[in-house]
Amino acid sequence: MNDQVLLLHGFNKNSRDMKTLSTYLEEQSYHCRSLNLPLTRLEFDKSVLLVEQVLSEMALHKDARIHLVGHSTGGLLIRKVLKETDNLAAIGRCVQIATPNHGSQLAYVASKIVGYTQYFRTLRSLHTTYIEQLNLSNDPPCPIGAIAGTRNHLWLGKLLEGDNDGRIELASVQYPGLTDFISVPYGHKEIHHQREVADLTVRFLKLGQF
Repeated sequence: MNDQVLLLHGFNKNSRDMKTLSTYLEEQSYHCRSLNLPLTRLEFDKSVLLVEQVLSEMALHKDARIHLVGHSTGGLLIRKVLKETDNLAAIGRCVQIATPNHGSQLAYVASKIVGYTQYFRTLRSLHTTYIEQLNLSNDPPCPIGAIAGTRNHLWLGKLLEGDNDGRIELASVQYPGLTDFISVPYGHKEIHHQREVADLTVRFLKLGQF
């Protein structure tokens, strides 16, 4: 079996943001591919189409098993892809890192600033009401593990209630469809660059648990 990992970055980032994690995974013999996705000025439906195109290319190799790993909005994108993909048979396991499965309170705050979400349209996709309208399954077709951060050292995090990583609340990461869940003491911007998180990701991809 040829294990491959498709890495999906978060809002207002690009493939370089997943480079550290990619390097760690490649040390464990995974073949990694990171995409540049339009997750800044477009709602993420466009990104779903791009991911599906790449999955179709990767699935042409009949012995391939494709794992999906996403940070923040990239993790939410995974759930949307799983709902719509024609390549489900080729997908193995999935890991979400600091993903707002129930939406982002900060995205809601940003929507109150005139013109902000008109420019940063991807933020609309992080509203709780938008995510609810996606009707994402709480019974996903493959195992999904989620890693959440609990280090709130960003000033915007002071606007959030409960444990959070400075951007996303712990409670927003958890949802009933997860196969496994774990929290780690890192902030939103650093969590996916940590060796501990890479090791947890590898463990889930191999065993289906953290």
